Amino acid sequence: MVEPLILAHLIRDEEYTRVVLPFLKKEYFTTSQAQTLYASIHAFISTYKITPTIDAIKLALERESLSGNAYTDTQAMLTDIAAVVRVDSGRRQWLIDQTEQFCKQRALYLAISESITRIDKNFESASSVPGLLKDALSVGFRTSIGHDYFEKIGERYDLYHQKHSRIPFDLEMFNKITGGGLTPKTLNVIVAGTNVGKSLFLCHVAAASIAMGKKVLYITMEMAEERIAQRIDANLLDVTMNTLENMSRTMYENAFRQLQQQQSFGKLIIKEYPTSGGNTGHFQILLDELALKKQFVPDLLIVDYINICSSVRFKVGGQVNSYSYIKSIAEELRGLAVEYNLPCLTATQFNREGFDNSDPSLTNTSESFGLPQTADLQIALVTSEELERDGLLMVKQLKNRYADTTKYRRFTIKVDRSRMRLSNDPNQQYLSDPIPTSQPKLSKGDWGSKTSAFSPQVPAKSLRPTESQREKFKITF
Repeated sequence: MVEPLILAHLIRDEEYTRVVLPFLKKEYFTTSQAQTLYASIHAFISTYKITPTIDAIKLALERESLSGNAYTDTQAMLTDIAAVVRVDSGRRQWLIDQTEQFCKQRALYLAISESITRIDKNFESASSVPGLLKDALSVGFRTSIGHDYFEKIGERYDLYHQKHSRIPFDLEMFNKITGGGLTPKTLNVIVAGTNVGKSLFLCHVAAASIAMGKKVLYITMEMAEERIAQRIDANLLDVTMNTLENMSRTMYENAFRQLQQQQSFGKLIIKEYPTSGGNTGHFQILLDELALKKQFVPDLLIVDYINICSSVRFKVGGQVNSYSYIKSIAEELRGLAVEYNLPCLTATQFNREGFDNSDPSLTNTSESFGLPQTADLQIALVTSEELERDGLLMVKQLKNRYADTTKYRRFTIKVDRSRMRLSNDPNQQYLSDPIPTSQPKLSKGDWGSKTSAFSPQVPAKSLRPTESQREKFKITF
């Protein structure tokens, strides 16, 4: 059996003990004698910070209030342990692996036994069973105790050059400002006014990601699952929403068949929750169930959208202000991204002051400034009557932990709302320098009558500058 081997090396091998002791539990051992010995060893190490000797454990057992048979059996087991031959240092890793497997098997066995007991006593308590099994299945030896800066130089270099660790965009400018795409363990936020294109942007990213072979989990609390799927249909098939609704079943199925023959796609799961009815606790259960039942582990999590999520820490309608509530949700979503090692993309709205502002800032984020404080990337989408006529959206970087926000601070992308598609603007324009703080606010649809968004001295007849303006203000193309 592996138990005597484990107990013997907890006494004899300090390096082995240092690795496995944080993960062992008394209840993992199957006999009362082994549990008693483990408790004595653990108590000695916790007190004196060194491994005990056989004599020290014998003395500890004499002080235990054990019955005659229990004391005799435990002493006999200790004698057997003393006779165990120590595994040499070259085979230490094998013993560590065996100990980890032992912990996993015992944790799962105990979780299943406890689940059966709870169901037998009260069937309503069966809702706690997934949590028990999740904890048991997550048992493992996490031996990392931090990032050693100088020892990990090579690993960091490899990480910096791993293109596959990012989720790239199909939009050139977004790849430029993120260094090639979204990275795991990040919270990325799109902010825009009502009906500007938050869900359109999220759907486009979902469609583009699965077209690149990625796996995407799209959680919606604003629109029905079928409506999100319809938007992604229009995007992938490159047809208008009206055309999609008027297609025959044969045409629809043939269109997808041809599309799948042209390229291989990833996988997309769309899950709908009631408005304010989903929180990270629900999302964790969903992620675990998808991994267990469908072997689906997403590369990208999209949440549509953050302001209509609920918080795990605060109750809806409780004594909490909107700043703390939304900040809590943002922290929980970012924590989820870290725990599951994936990027999270979500959206929020402008507040009243930001709704008609052609040059929004972080302070124009609705409900809580705690959201931009938590986010790794926050991008604003801005529209106007002139931009709409040209089929464009203006994009402005508000916060960026990927790169410098003063480079490509503002730029344009093309938008086709009928097809739910975004694309690169061939007449791309952007401003590298910081936007002047004295710039006046422009009303929606009033881009041509007031000062230019690019400079307070230039009349804005058009968003696209003339050749002389390009030279004067050093706008790079």
